[in-house]
Amino acid sequence: MGEVWLVRHAETEWSRDKRHTGRTDIPLTDAGREHARRLREALASHAWAAVLVSPLSRARETAELAGLGDRAQPRDDLVEWDYGEYEGRTTADIREDRPGWFLWRDGAPGGEDADAVGRRVDRVIAELRGIDGDALCVAHGHLLRVLAARWVEQPASFGARLALDTGGISRLGWERETPVVRGWNLPNP
Repeated sequence: MGEVWLVRHAETEWSRDKRHTGRTDIPLTDAGREHARRLREALASHAWAAVLVSPLSRARETAELAGLGDRAQPRDDLVEWDYGEYEGRTTADIREDRPGWFLWRDGAPGGEDADAVGRRVDRVIAELRGIDGDALCVAHGHLLRVLAARWVEQPASFGARLALDTGGISRLGWERETPVVRGWNLPNP
């Protein structure tokens, strides 16, 4: 069984401004595009058995600029958390209306809760575990945090404890037959 590398898409205006960016298709900023190009050295020369990517443009463009666009296979289950009524809002703004709100516990009205995202990533994990060799997923911050939590057989809400920077690289793998986090939010170019 190979490793699974996770890459959060590079910077967008909304990620920079800490706005919840779920289904809105926001492009990368110029700084995000430059960061994605610098990922090429760490990613493009690896022999990937599969490259799975969210169909949203910020993830696809990150993969393309990192030199992986020709191998990228879109997966709808890798789309970011559906924030429903909280789409485009910051946590501070939401808490003005709903004090104490915590995405990982409370979910988003009209959108998803952590367990719903967990069910989607469980399907991705099943696919990844069937791949012979190393795989790469280019997707979104909250979704990849849930994927890592579910990879190590924790509840989806455990992802709250796994901060992940834009353009961040993480590695999942195995210690014998036990799924583990091999590296998280690793320094990248």
